[in-house]
Amino acid sequence: MERSSAAAPGGSSRREATRQKLYEAAVTLIAEQGFSATTVDEIAERAGVAKGTVYYNFASKSVLFEELLRHGVGLLTASLREAAEQTARAGGTKVDALDAMIRAGLGFIARYPAFTQLYVAELWRTNRAWQSTLMVVRRQVVAAIEDVLREGVANGEFSEEIDVPLTAAALVGMVLVAALDWQSFQPERSLDDVHAALSRLIQGRVSGSR
Repeated sequence: MERSSAAAPGGSSRREATRQKLYEAAVTLIAEQGFSATTVDEIAERAGVAKGTVYYNFASKSVLFEELLRHGVGLLTASLREAAEQTARAGGTKVDALDAMIRAGLGFIARYPAFTQLYVAELWRTNRAWQSTLMVVRRQVVAAIEDVLREGVANGEFSEEIDVPLTAAALVGMVLVAALDWQSFQPERSLDDVHAALSRLIQGRVSGSR
């Protein structure tokens, strides 16, 4: 029945909706109790689907998690690039673009905190079957920042001496760590408040001089 509905008109969108439910169920459960302790039965139950539906969409729990990483990081990367493109269309500088990307990153993390926690935790592991996939998706996020930095160097807005790959990684790390600290220890702060603090760093306005 699942296969015939997927082939029917609108079946593709229904399947994507089912996969989205599975992503959300998996990320919530794994964030709560860890990957090893989470079973396919639990994922299916949380998603409100039959266990067979999980295996119809994903060959295994590991494949589901690997696709979850691709899906989540894909959404994050798209939001970062869109923020940079909107800034460019509005005539903003590359610093403005980075600032907009920081806000977009914070917004994503506020919307998907469980995914962000999992992503950061998995970056520190080295024994997972999906390690190579994790490196690929991490590269996507960092590359979005690198592109803006390189454009800024090319137009003279940024110094040619900056280490583009390391600076991009540092900016991504800054947003991830600051956002997780915000979500875990300072939840009373608003997104605007957190963004303003990081914006001062990126705009070079942390010193007392004017």
